[in-house]
Amino acid sequence: MIPALSAPPPVEETSSDTRCRILATAERFFREIGYQKTTVADIAKTLRMSPANVYRFFDSKKAINEAVVARLIGEVEARIAALADRLGLPAEARLREIIVFLHRDAVGRFTGHPRMHEMVEAAMSESWDVCRHHVDRITAVLERVIADGVARGEFAVEDPAVAARCVHTAIVRFCHPVLVVQCPEDFVPALDAMIAFLMGALRAERRAARAS
Repeated sequence: MIPALSAPPPVEETSSDTRCRILATAERFFREIGYQKTTVADIAKTLRMSPANVYRFFDSKKAINEAVVARLIGEVEARIAALADRLGLPAEARLREIIVFLHRDAVGRFTGHPRMHEMVEAAMSESWDVCRHHVDRITAVLERVIADGVARGEFAVEDPAVAARCVHTAIVRFCHPVLVVQCPEDFVPALDAMIAFLMGALRAERRAARAS
């Protein structure tokens, strides 16, 4: 069981502070005992408040899970956006770094904390919009880097948006929270091989133009 916090909440705590404490506590429970076993009463007791007070900020456990997942994926989105903005690097190098980061983050986050699978699976089945928007934002970052690569003459694709969706689809096996843990590695190429294949595809038209 997760022990109650050792200190009472600040006297002048704001609504934003309370929401953050609820989310931090919920995330601890989700990581340590799992989403299904966690109750709003557990969260409230640890925070020394009533369940009714928790419901003032989140109308259900599902809403709490949505907010926890949104916070976690927001960290991922911020990181890949920062990688995309490293304009001193070639677009290909930035794209490689983004793909490698997405893979390592997924492996580290979900193999190190197996019960987080339950939380993410719940979000995917109960709150699909949260996941869909995450996919859209990742694809938008990939598109931005690919478009910059086209402008720099590194890549030659007709439609960076389509290319970005293709790249994202190709790397799903390496960054999906369930697939990175449950699917055998011998069913897929190594990540380096997939990245090399994708970069070759993005450069293919440029090579063809030079040959002609």
